[in-house]
Amino acid sequence: MSTIHTAHASPPAAAAGRPAEGLPASLVLLLGAGAGFAAASLYYAQPLLGLLADDLHVDAGAMGGVPTLTQLGYAAGLALLAPLGDRYDRRRIILVKAVLLVLALLMAASASSLPALLAASLAIGLSATVAQDFVPAAATLAPPAQRGRAVGTVMTGLLLGILLSRVAAGVVAEQWGWRTVFVAASLSVAAIAVVARLRLPRFEPTTQLSYLALLGTLPALWRRHRALRLAAVAQGLLSVGFSAFWSTLAVMLHGAPFHLGSSAAGAFGIAGAAGALAAPLAGRIADRRGPEVVTRLGAGLAALSFAAMFVLPWLPVPLALALLCATAVGFDMGVQGSLIGHQSIVYGLEPAARSRLNAVLFVVIFLGMASGAALGAALFAAFGWMGVTVLSTASALGALAVRVLGARRG
Repeated sequence: MSTIHTAHASPPAAAAGRPAEGLPASLVLLLGAGAGFAAASLYYAQPLLGLLADDLHVDAGAMGGVPTLTQLGYAAGLALLAPLGDRYDRRRIILVKAVLLVLALLMAASASSLPALLAASLAIGLSATVAQDFVPAAATLAPPAQRGRAVGTVMTGLLLGILLSRVAAGVVAEQWGWRTVFVAASLSVAAIAVVARLRLPRFEPTTQLSYLALLGTLPALWRRHRALRLAAVAQGLLSVGFSAFWSTLAVMLHGAPFHLGSSAAGAFGIAGAAGALAAPLAGRIADRRGPEVVTRLGAGLAALSFAAMFVLPWLPVPLALALLCATAVGFDMGVQGSLIGHQSIVYGLEPAARSRLNAVLFVVIFLGMASGAALGAALFAAFGWMGVTVLSTASALGALAVRVLGARRG
């Protein structure tokens, strides 16, 4: 087993497991699967909200707290836990977080009231940040010539996990109940933890800062890098619309005029997964033409896709469902492609601070996710699907404006 040389400016990491000529495909697959199963944990509940409301005997509007707390927990975990990847062996961090995520998912499976489910949702969000430990791991292990492809592949796994989680959750819940969804999710994460312990190399820390000093560098990174601020704000705005759509879709399809079950809501994840497959293509475009092009194309495509939903109230049910599928493909391609562009920008700023830069980026993204879930639920309750459409379209246009105006002032 040869020594892995990291791509950052600090001394090479004492991690073994990659041949000198490149990163093994099996290890990239493990990192992608780990990121996917961990990130999926954040979204299993979304197509189940109608079922959860009925089973726990609460108002459907109150269920908006489940995705909101999950996203807030994830944002808090990114800020407080993700920077540890620069200070400690990332392999150990991955294993500890995976165990905590298994326990949080089992806590959700056993919840008998809304407060218990909300507490479990917060715990899932905190521990699911292990997904964001797999991505910098790929950037560290891959040689420079492979880094874009490796990160793109792992991000594809993460994005497929996010989107296909809804499909799996919907089907499993209708067949065996919603509690089975969370039990199965815990088993998938446990399996990844076992394989990761056997296959992942150790990672040499890139800093010796104390934990508090490490956290203190996050605001400094934000102030120092204008490119980081632009990337975070633009992707955060896109996340508002993304989350508003997915966190209200199940409730909309559950009621009139659709009257569809959780499996139908989850099946929309297939459409979203098709959009997620654009991630490797976005990475190649970013390498050849620059990430700025990718971020603008992504934001523009998301805005057009969200805007197309304005005609939904005037369409018959079959056409409305077809349009929803088409727009899900479009805006997912836009959001995920833009994310790859923004990550390409951010990972190139300070290689020795990749975990912290990644943490700052995703804290803002998931604050956007949490805001989108909360605002989407409120607007849906007040104005129906039109309110969600306005919010999603406006947020995507805002992201496009950040990229265009930011570049002009840069």
